[in-house]
Amino acid sequence: MKKLFLLTLLIAGSLMGFAQTKSKVLCCGKPSSTQQFAMLASNKDFRMAHLNPSKIHFQSSIGQVITYKTPDGKESAAYELKAKTPTNNYLIVIHEWWGLNDFVKKESEKLYNDIGNVNVIALDLYDGKVATTREEAGKYMQGVNEDRAEAIIKGAIAYAGPKAHIATLGWCFGGGWSLQSALLAGNQTVACVMYYGMPEQDLAKLKTLHGDVLGNFANKDQWINPKVVAKFEADMKTDGKKLYVHQYDADHGFANPSSPIYDSAATKEAYGYTLTFLKARLK
Repeated sequence: MKKLFLLTLLIAGSLMGFAQTKSKVLCCGKPSSTQQFAMLASNKDFRMAHLNPSKIHFQSSIGQVITYKTPDGKESAAYELKAKTPTNNYLIVIHEWWGLNDFVKKESEKLYNDIGNVNVIALDLYDGKVATTREEAGKYMQGVNEDRAEAIIKGAIAYAGPKAHIATLGWCFGGGWSLQSALLAGNQTVACVMYYGMPEQDLAKLKTLHGDVLGNFANKDQWINPKVVAKFEADMKTDGKKLYVHQYDADHGFANPSSPIYDSAATKEAYGYTLTFLKARLK
Protein backbone atom coordinates (compact mmCIF):
# COMPACT_ATOMS: atom_id res chain seq x y z
CA MET A 1 0.00 0.00 0.00
CA LYS A 2 2.85 2.34 0.93
CA LYS A 3 4.64 1.57 -2.35
CA LEU A 4 1.44 2.29 -4.32
CA PHE A 5 1.06 5.63 -2.53
CA LEU A 6 4.67 6.61 -3.31
CA LEU A 7 4.27 5.60 -6.96
CA THR A 8 1.11 7.72 -7.21
CA LEU A 9 2.96 10.73 -5.81
CA LEU A 10 5.84 10.20 -8.25
CA ILE A 11 3.52 10.07 -11.27
CA ALA A 12 1.57 13.10 -10.09
CA GLY A 13 4.79 15.05 -9.56
CA SER A 14 6.07 14.13 -13.02
CA LEU A 15 2.82 15.21 -14.67
CA MET A 16 2.86 18.49 -12.76
CA GLY A 17 6.47 19.12 -13.79
CA PHE A 18 5.61 18.41 -17.44
CA ALA A 19 2.62 20.75 -17.27
CA GLN A 20 4.73 23.52 -15.75
CA THR A 21 7.46 23.08 -18.38
CA LYS A 22 4.91 23.10 -21.20
CA SER A 23 3.23 26.18 -19.74
CA LYS A 24 6.56 27.96 -19.50
CA VAL A 25 7.38 27.20 -23.14
CA LEU A 26 3.94 28.37 -24.28
CA CYS A 27 4.03 31.58 -22.25
CA CYS A 28 7.57 32.50 -23.21
CA GLY A 29 7.17 31.85 -26.95
CA LYS A 30 10.18 31.95 -29.26
CA PRO A 31 13.53 32.17 -27.44
CA SER A 32 15.49 35.39 -27.86
CA SER A 33 18.62 35.54 -30.02
CA THR A 34 20.86 35.33 -26.96
CA GLN A 35 18.88 32.38 -25.61
CA GLN A 36 19.18 30.64 -28.99
CA PHE A 37 22.95 31.02 -28.85
CA ALA A 38 23.11 29.79 -25.25
CA MET A 39 21.11 26.71 -26.26
CA LEU A 40 23.94 25.75 -28.62
CA ALA A 41 25.90 24.63 -25.58
CA SER A 42 23.68 21.52 -25.59
CA ASN A 43 25.02 20.67 -29.05
CA LYS A 44 28.00 18.32 -28.78
CA ASP A 45 29.50 19.55 -32.07
CA PHE A 46 29.32 23.14 -30.86
CA ARG A 47 31.05 22.27 -27.58
CA MET A 48 33.74 20.21 -29.31
CA ALA A 49 34.40 23.02 -31.80
CA HIS A 50 35.51 25.19 -28.86
CA LEU A 51 38.88 23.66 -28.06
CA ASN A 52 40.13 24.39 -24.58
CA PRO A 53 42.24 27.56 -24.66
CA SER A 54 45.85 27.70 -23.60
CA LYS A 55 46.50 29.62 -20.42
CA ILE A 56 47.30 33.31 -20.76
CA HIS A 57 48.63 35.21 -17.80
CA PHE A 58 48.13 38.96 -18.09
CA GLN A 59 48.79 41.58 -15.48
CA SER A 60 48.13 45.23 -16.20
CA SER A 61 49.57 48.29 -14.50
CA ILE A 62 46.73 50.53 -15.70
CA GLY A 63 43.60 48.36 -15.59
CA GLN A 64 41.63 47.86 -12.41
CA VAL A 65 38.59 45.98 -11.13
CA ILE A 66 35.65 48.21 -10.31
CA THR A 67 32.20 47.59 -8.84
CA TYR A 68 29.05 49.46 -9.74
CA LYS A 69 25.38 49.28 -8.84
CA THR A 70 22.92 47.48 -11.11
CA PRO A 71 19.20 48.32 -11.43
CA ASP A 72 18.18 44.96 -9.92
CA GLY A 73 19.44 46.13 -6.53
CA LYS A 74 22.73 44.25 -6.75
CA GLU A 75 26.29 45.09 -7.81
CA SER A 76 28.55 43.92 -10.60
CA ALA A 77 32.29 43.86 -11.06
CA ALA A 78 34.05 44.91 -14.26
CA TYR A 79 37.55 45.53 -15.56
CA GLU A 80 38.12 49.20 -16.35
CA LEU A 81 40.81 51.14 -18.19
CA LYS A 82 40.33 54.82 -17.52
CA ALA A 83 41.24 57.35 -20.21
CA LYS A 84 44.34 59.42 -19.41
CA THR A 85 42.44 62.57 -20.31
CA PRO A 86 38.77 62.84 -19.23
CA THR A 87 36.44 61.91 -22.09
CA ASN A 88 32.87 60.81 -22.65
CA ASN A 89 34.00 58.08 -25.05
CA TYR A 90 33.35 54.58 -23.70
CA LEU A 91 33.94 51.13 -25.15
CA ILE A 92 31.98 48.34 -23.48
CA VAL A 93 33.65 44.96 -24.04
CA ILE A 94 31.88 41.63 -23.52
CA HIS A 95 33.67 38.33 -23.10
CA GLU A 96 33.40 35.05 -24.99
CA TRP A 97 31.68 32.03 -23.46
CA TRP A 98 34.80 31.46 -21.34
CA GLY A 99 34.08 34.47 -19.15
CA LEU A 100 36.04 37.58 -18.19
CA ASN A 101 39.49 36.00 -18.33
CA ASP A 102 42.99 37.32 -18.95
CA PHE A 103 42.57 37.11 -22.73
CA VAL A 104 39.66 39.56 -22.58
CA LYS A 105 41.55 41.87 -20.24
CA LYS A 106 44.59 41.81 -22.54
CA GLU A 107 42.49 42.53 -25.63
CA SER A 108 40.70 45.33 -23.75
CA GLU A 109 44.01 46.99 -22.98
CA LYS A 110 45.15 46.60 -26.59
CA LEU A 111 41.98 48.32 -27.79
CA TYR A 112 42.43 51.01 -25.13
CA ASN A 113 45.96 51.77 -26.32
CA ASP A 114 45.22 51.59 -30.04
CA ILE A 115 42.00 53.63 -30.03
CA GLY A 116 43.24 56.30 -27.62
CA ASN A 117 41.02 58.83 -25.88
CA VAL A 118 38.58 56.18 -24.61
CA ASN A 119 37.44 54.56 -21.37
CA VAL A 120 37.17 50.79 -21.67
CA ILE A 121 34.91 48.69 -19.45
CA ALA A 122 35.04 44.91 -19.82
CA LEU A 123 31.84 43.52 -18.32
CA ASP A 124 31.32 40.24 -16.49
CA LEU A 125 28.01 38.63 -17.44
CA TYR A 126 28.99 35.49 -15.49
CA ASP A 127 29.20 37.31 -12.13
CA GLY A 128 32.73 36.17 -11.32
CA LYS A 129 32.76 32.72 -12.91
CA VAL A 130 35.53 31.94 -15.42
CA ALA A 131 35.64 28.69 -17.41
CA THR A 132 38.79 26.76 -18.26
CA THR A 133 37.03 23.86 -20.01
CA ARG A 134 34.29 23.80 -22.63
CA GLU A 135 32.06 21.87 -20.23
CA GLU A 136 32.29 24.72 -17.71
CA ALA A 137 31.83 27.33 -20.44
CA GLY A 138 28.66 25.65 -21.71
CA LYS A 139 27.27 25.44 -18.19
CA TYR A 140 28.00 29.09 -17.44
CA MET A 141 26.63 30.34 -20.76
CA GLN A 142 23.39 28.41 -20.35
CA GLY A 143 23.15 29.61 -16.76
CA VAL A 144 23.05 33.29 -17.72
CA ASN A 145 19.81 34.94 -16.63
CA GLU A 146 18.80 37.46 -19.29
CA ASP A 147 17.30 39.90 -16.79
CA ARG A 148 20.51 39.82 -14.74
CA ALA A 149 22.68 40.24 -17.86
CA GLU A 150 20.66 43.26 -18.94
CA ALA A 151 20.91 44.72 -15.43
CA ILE A 152 24.72 44.36 -15.58
CA ILE A 153 24.79 46.15 -18.94
CA LYS A 154 22.36 48.89 -17.85
CA GLY A 155 24.41 49.42 -14.70
CA ALA A 156 27.55 49.93 -16.81
CA ILE A 157 25.72 52.40 -19.06
CA ALA A 158 24.58 54.33 -15.97
CA TYR A 159 28.14 54.21 -14.63
CA ALA A 160 29.41 55.77 -17.87
CA GLY A 161 26.84 58.53 -17.47
CA PRO A 162 24.10 60.14 -19.57
CA LYS A 163 26.62 62.09 -21.68
CA ALA A 164 28.67 59.03 -22.61
CA HIS A 165 29.21 58.08 -26.25
CA ILE A 166 29.07 54.29 -26.12
CA ALA A 167 30.61 51.73 -28.45
CA THR A 168 30.33 48.01 -27.81
CA LEU A 169 32.45 45.01 -28.79
CA GLY A 170 32.27 41.30 -28.09
CA TRP A 171 33.26 37.85 -29.32
CA CYS A 172 31.18 34.66 -29.62
CA PHE A 173 28.66 34.79 -26.71
CA GLY A 174 29.78 38.40 -26.26
CA GLY A 175 29.28 39.15 -29.95
CA GLY A 176 25.53 38.72 -29.59
CA TRP A 177 25.51 40.61 -26.31
CA SER A 178 27.50 43.42 -27.92
CA LEU A 179 24.52 44.06 -30.19
CA GLN A 180 22.10 43.76 -27.26
CA SER A 181 24.21 46.29 -25.32
CA ALA A 182 24.05 48.68 -28.27
CA LEU A 183 20.26 48.34 -28.24
CA LEU A 184 20.09 48.91 -24.48
CA ALA A 185 22.27 52.03 -24.71
CA GLY A 186 19.68 53.68 -26.97
CA ASN A 187 20.69 57.00 -28.51
CA GLN A 188 23.99 56.94 -26.59
CA THR A 189 25.20 54.20 -28.95
CA VAL A 190 27.72 55.30 -31.56
CA ALA A 191 29.09 51.93 -32.72
CA CYS A 192 28.81 48.17 -32.28
CA VAL A 193 31.33 45.47 -33.21
CA MET A 194 30.34 41.80 -33.33
CA TYR A 195 32.82 38.97 -33.71
CA TYR A 196 30.91 35.84 -34.82
CA GLY A 197 27.99 36.55 -32.48
CA MET A 198 24.29 35.77 -32.85
CA PRO A 199 22.43 38.63 -34.62
CA GLU A 200 19.16 40.03 -33.34
CA GLN A 201 16.33 38.64 -35.46
CA ASP A 202 13.49 40.83 -34.22
CA LEU A 203 13.00 43.59 -36.78
CA ALA A 204 11.10 45.73 -34.25
CA LYS A 205 14.11 45.66 -31.92
CA LEU A 206 16.59 46.35 -34.71
CA LYS A 207 14.53 49.37 -35.70
CA THR A 208 15.41 51.00 -32.36
CA LEU A 209 19.15 50.62 -32.95
CA HIS A 210 21.30 53.76 -32.97
CA GLY A 211 24.79 53.68 -34.41
CA ASP A 212 26.41 51.54 -37.08
CA VAL A 213 27.37 47.87 -36.73
CA LEU A 214 30.50 46.09 -37.92
CA GLY A 215 30.41 42.30 -38.08
CA ASN A 216 33.47 40.05 -38.35
CA PHE A 217 32.22 36.58 -39.31
CA ALA A 218 33.78 33.23 -40.20
CA ASN A 219 32.68 31.34 -43.32
CA LYS A 220 33.57 27.98 -41.72
CA ASP A 221 31.37 28.73 -38.73
CA GLN A 222 28.67 26.06 -38.65
CA TRP A 223 26.32 28.10 -36.47
CA ILE A 224 26.73 31.82 -37.19
CA ASN A 225 27.17 30.75 -40.78
CA PRO A 226 26.95 32.72 -44.06
CA LYS A 227 23.19 32.07 -44.25
CA VAL A 228 22.65 33.61 -40.79
CA VAL A 229 24.87 36.54 -41.75
CA ALA A 230 22.98 37.08 -45.02
CA LYS A 231 19.67 37.22 -43.14
CA PHE A 232 21.18 39.74 -40.72
CA GLU A 233 22.28 41.90 -43.65
CA ALA A 234 18.80 41.73 -45.16
CA ASP A 235 17.12 42.55 -41.83
CA MET A 236 19.38 45.54 -41.21
CA LYS A 237 18.75 46.80 -44.74
CA THR A 238 14.99 46.44 -44.25
CA ASP A 239 15.21 48.57 -41.10
CA GLY A 240 17.46 51.14 -42.78
CA LYS A 241 20.42 50.41 -40.51
CA LYS A 242 24.09 50.44 -41.51
CA LEU A 243 25.92 47.13 -41.27
CA TYR A 244 29.48 46.58 -42.45
CA VAL A 245 30.24 42.87 -42.87
CA HIS A 246 33.66 41.24 -43.22
CA GLN A 247 33.81 37.50 -43.75
CA TYR A 248 36.89 35.32 -43.47
CA ASP A 249 37.90 31.85 -44.55
CA ALA A 250 38.25 30.92 -40.91
CA ASP A 251 36.31 29.19 -38.14
CA HIS A 252 34.27 30.31 -35.15
CA GLY A 253 36.66 31.74 -32.53
CA PHE A 254 39.38 32.60 -35.04
CA ALA A 255 40.37 35.85 -33.26
CA ASN A 256 41.41 34.30 -29.94
CA PRO A 257 45.20 33.79 -29.82
CA SER A 258 44.79 31.30 -26.96
CA SER A 259 42.63 29.03 -29.15
CA PRO A 260 44.11 26.19 -31.25
CA ILE A 261 41.99 27.39 -34.22
CA TYR A 262 43.40 30.93 -34.05
CA ASP A 263 43.88 32.46 -37.49
CA SER A 264 46.48 35.22 -37.30
CA ALA A 265 45.90 36.59 -40.82
CA ALA A 266 42.12 36.83 -40.39
CA THR A 267 42.54 38.31 -36.91
CA LYS A 268 44.94 40.98 -38.14
CA GLU A 269 42.63 42.00 -40.98
CA ALA A 270 39.51 42.00 -38.78
CA TYR A 271 41.26 44.03 -36.09
CA GLY A 272 42.34 46.60 -38.67
CA TYR A 273 38.75 47.08 -39.82
CA THR A 274 37.56 47.17 -36.22
CA LEU A 275 40.06 49.81 -35.19
CA THR A 276 39.27 52.05 -38.17
CA PHE A 277 35.53 51.65 -37.52
CA LEU A 278 35.75 52.50 -33.82
CA LYS A 279 38.20 55.40 -34.22
CA ALA A 280 35.91 57.08 -36.73
CA ARG A 281 33.00 56.96 -34.28
CA LEU A 282 34.84 57.66 -31.04
CA LYS A 283 36.44 60.95 -32.07
